[in-house]
Amino acid sequence: MRRSKNYKAAKELLKEKEFYSVEEALKILIESSKTKFDETCEIHMYLGIDPKQAEQALRGTMNLPHGTGKAVKVAAFVPDDKVKECKDAGAIEAGSEDLIEKVSKGWLGFDIAVATPEMMKLIGKVAKTLGQKGLMPNPKSGTVTPEPGKIIEELMKGKIEYRNDKLANLHNIFGKISFGEAKLKENLDVYLKTIVDLKPSGIKGAYIRSVTITSTMSPGIKIDLSEVTK
Repeated sequence: MRRSKNYKAAKELLKEKEFYSVEEALKILIESSKTKFDETCEIHMYLGIDPKQAEQALRGTMNLPHGTGKAVKVAAFVPDDKVKECKDAGAIEAGSEDLIEKVSKGWLGFDIAVATPEMMKLIGKVAKTLGQKGLMPNPKSGTVTPEPGKIIEELMKGKIEYRNDKLANLHNIFGKISFGEAKLKENLDVYLKTIVDLKPSGIKGAYIRSVTITSTMSPGIKIDLSEVTK
């Protein structure tokens, strides 16, 4: 694979050692960004959990102090009397059977779906479509709620959903390069502390196996795990 000059230059910065403190990693991430656009910062974690065990699976939401910098598109499956509330809160689309019909015809122009409890039976018609795209509302992630307007407002302000994949990995955005080191660190600290505190009781051996941060155009930077646990 061909790599850009900026990527190769960033890779040179990582020759000093294999693992970095959070502060060192963020500094390198910012210094290595040479693009004209505002790069997205991501965190990738490999956990010592068994995703097949329901009690070890991680799924939920958290509020990052400074949001992600990404405009979130929310669709709300709600009764007619809550449509205005959801659109006022920031949903790009809200409705009941009319919205379900729109989705059944192929529309998936949103990042997150929110629903009220009574709508879940109706959503069953498009559950397979939403599930395949990871868009199905779920009580564990807080996206099935009797207060959809409130959740939508929180999502617009920076609430994110985390969910391990089948290989026990977590992947999330934690900001933009333009945030600067201080704000990125605050977001990252909240993210890491949340995941560390969620350690399932049945875990044997190391819970957190690896933590890597990266930006859109940079190589991955491995974080010293002693930094994470403390």
